[in-house]
Amino acid sequence: MSHHSSAKRLEGKVALITGAGSGIGRAAAIRFAQEGANLVLLDRKRPTVDAVCRESEAFGIKAIAVQADISDEQSLAEAYRKTKDTFGQLDIVFANAGINGTISPIEYMGKEEWEATISVNLTGTFLTVKHAIPQMKEKGGSIIITSSINGNRVFANFGFSAYSSSKAGQSAFTRMAALELAEYGIRVNAICPGAISTNIGQSTKPKPELEEIQIPVEFPEGDQPLEDGPGQPEQVANLVLFLASEEADHITGTSVYIDGAESLLRG
Repeated sequence: MSHHSSAKRLEGKVALITGAGSGIGRAAAIRFAQEGANLVLLDRKRPTVDAVCRESEAFGIKAIAVQADISDEQSLAEAYRKTKDTFGQLDIVFANAGINGTISPIEYMGKEEWEATISVNLTGTFLTVKHAIPQMKEKGGSIIITSSINGNRVFANFGFSAYSSSKAGQSAFTRMAALELAEYGIRVNAICPGAISTNIGQSTKPKPELEEIQIPVEFPEGDQPLEDGPGQPEQVANLVLFLASEEADHITGTSVYIDGAESLLRG
């Protein structure tokens, strides 16, 4: 095997990942570490992200854990300061953190419930990207945003109006940012997963009134034509790795669906 083909794809790069304590964020951290990237791992829960740090460092890279809430600008700005102090560079940002939030008919959703979802998913993504730019604009790099099939191709998940609006907003923001940041060599892309086996369900707050608007069509949970059941975080991590790498150097301003054709079944 030639030296080139075994070279690590992210050798010498520094990547910051939000929502890194579990699910897709954790899988991406491990995948990036395997490919040689040093890591800044953010999560609201410190113990989970500490564990991912240790798992990642087993691959011979350096990782730091930062407890941060992406909807809190000061904690995010502090995380970026730590990145600069520790590594002096930033090449890849995976803006992955998000919540399902309150699942409710529009009629019964409180303004504060709506705003909580928008604040984390949409404003949090904006803040994550905004604070990355000063450290990335000299050398360029890659930003990947976790959106969803919901709000982009799928509108049949009842009660998900706030979530879907935040996810649609992220994909518009991705395109605006891609064009604006192109002059700096910063690429910005979104991924749109379907049902993936993660614990985002823990951030879901369904309301009892949901039953009023359920349309009586039963989809098996996470049913996907390509495979039985939902996708795995590791499958998504492979896509994120590709978009982060030089192999994707002409790809920007696009959304990539990763859902085993689920959205074509349910659109």
